Amino acid sequence: MSDQTVTHATARATIAGVVLAGGAGSRFDGPTHKLLADFRGKPVARAAIDAANGAGFEQLYVVQGAVDLSDMLADLLSDRVMLITAPDWADGQSRTLQAAIAQADADGHGAIVIGLADQPLVPSSAWRAIAASRGSIVVAEFDGDRRPPVKLDRSVWPDLPTEGDFGARELIRQRPDLVSAVACSGNPIDIDTAEDLSQWS
Repeated sequence: MSDQTVTHATARATIAGVVLAGGAGSRFDGPTHKLLADFRGKPVARAAIDAANGAGFEQLYVVQGAVDLSDMLADLLSDRVMLITAPDWADGQSRTLQAAIAQADADGHGAIVIGLADQPLVPSSAWRAIAASRGSIVVAEFDGDRRPPVKLDRSVWPDLPTEGDFGARELIRQRPDLVSAVACSGNPIDIDTAEDLSQWS
């Protein structure tokens, strides 16, 4: 086996984390975008991103769209923590997910673990548990509720939606035979409204 082949095989074994942060947050009626709203002393998105970053991924991609997160993440950005802009984010979650897939493919990762920037109470331990689990599609389960983070092996990337407001959930629905669940600690609540923020802050 050549050195080139060994390098390629090693790259395919790595896992990237992905935080999707591209949506408009239209249900949130606060004074700012929901991802920038204060949550227990830091922005909602920063809480979620810090948890993902704490899981120790080879690389972590944050995919932005409606709101610029570059200032918020200035102290984190590096070759390992990358901010990706999905120019067609308004076409739905599928487009932000495809932006992450394109980067993970270019970087040679064998799988990605996807979470959402509006889920600030999903801890690093949940991200790590999903990343460490084998399977083509691995979903976190919080007290019986299946929610992100979700691990997607490279083999299923071509089956992910490319249009519309669909993410991994559509693939999970279509291919239940490929899905396994892992019990995780934490709280998978989404901060969608000002009431959510008030309730959980």
